[in-house]
Amino acid sequence: MSKRVKASHGIICRLSDEEMGYFGWPSVAKMDDGTLVVASSGLRGYHVCPWGKTVLHFSKDNGNTWSEPVIVNDSPIDDRDAGVISLGGKKLLISWFTSDTRIYLNNEWVRKSMSEAMLKKFEETVASWSDEMVYSHLGSWIRISEDGSKWGNPIRVPVTAPHGPIKLSNGNLLYFGKAAVADRNFHSELQNGMIRASVSKDGGLTWEVIGEVPIPEDTEAANFHEPHAVELKSGKIIGMIRYQHSQKIKNYDRFTMFQTESFDGGKTWSIARPTGVSGSPPHLLRHSSGAIICVYGYREIPYGQRAMISYDEGQTWDTDYILRDDGPDSDLGYPASVELDDGSIFTIYYQKYAAGEKTSLLWTRWELPLRK
Repeated sequence: MSKRVKASHGIICRLSDEEMGYFGWPSVAKMDDGTLVVASSGLRGYHVCPWGKTVLHFSKDNGNTWSEPVIVNDSPIDDRDAGVISLGGKKLLISWFTSDTRIYLNNEWVRKSMSEAMLKKFEETVASWSDEMVYSHLGSWIRISEDGSKWGNPIRVPVTAPHGPIKLSNGNLLYFGKAAVADRNFHSELQNGMIRASVSKDGGLTWEVIGEVPIPEDTEAANFHEPHAVELKSGKIIGMIRYQHSQKIKNYDRFTMFQTESFDGGKTWSIARPTGVSGSPPHLLRHSSGAIICVYGYREIPYGQRAMISYDEGQTWDTDYILRDDGPDSDLGYPASVELDDGSIFTIYYQKYAAGEKTSLLWTRWELPLRK
């Protein structure tokens, strides 16, 4: 049974009437001074198009008001799925992956989503791309800023996930993601590669794959995507993974999450097991109360954003807390959360503000429900 939480809602960025007003797949971080930072793939035309950029928004007042969009990354091809984490002080890390949108040019769903004028612009844009240019930019990436404004050069990383890496208690960075080869097989690996753990011991400059998640024998790697992880006080790491039907194997719920754990910093993982929850992809947060919060998009009627909560380090979950259920359609989700100083949870996501619009960046501030 679904439950509602005590919540308020607001807007980070809504440019629904603009040609390049589509925003999607955001993440949120809280800096040491309380500044909230939201990263997204924004100022793009559609869900699939060649014009995506990595965009940041900043708030100095707990999310009540937000800066104008700041473009921090605009490669010649589509920049998607922006993650952001605080590395302490004013230091930030952003993550994203790039897409060779040429492979979607003849996709019927993509073509139907666009006006004739925009479809022509799409065709002209990708026609100007050379293989050499595309493959030099194709892959999974991070950039680091010491002050939140000036950014270092892009660094290739061996995995990708919508919300990027996390910082472990020992200072290392753990990137729990889908394998991401740095060549023309990138998209094939995004579809068919394994979920892996990669670690950086030098603040993100270099990365090493240290572990891989085993999956049930009645599934395949193409069922698993877009994971996220959280480290508990005990050192245990919980990983949640988006599951969806592949073309060949449909043995579990169509759109759900699988859970796995590591007790050695990401080197070994338990066999991924189904949660039975409808919704995905996940974002995990360890709350100061000890609760583990997993937020996810809900792409069934009523469309919206939901959460599940564990008070026993992920052994059991209280599921289907409704953050909001007013989504006009299923083009929404990818929520991510931070805890504010008063203990409330600030969750951001993308969703249409109203039917017929392009998607916007929205937020929900909510409180943990009282335990019975």
